[in-house]
Amino acid sequence: MVTMTDNTVLKEAFKDAIREIVFENKEFLHEILVEAMEDVAMSHAIEEGEKSVAVDPKVVYDLLDSAK
Repeated sequence: MVTMTDNTVLKEAFKDAIREIVFENKEFLHEILVEAMEDVAMSHAIEEGEKSVAVDPKVVYDLLDSAK
């Protein structure tokens, strides 16, 4: 059985861990946030791609070649 005291101790331990990540491991937190943002952006790009009309790859390659 979990008591109110156990919940309070667990909650405080969790808060301390979050504080440590935020204040002492800023690079780690930054990496996590960047990864999450990249995942969201990729998800949106995939969704948009699924809605769009397919394009002949030759057209794409021709456009890329002309940009050189």
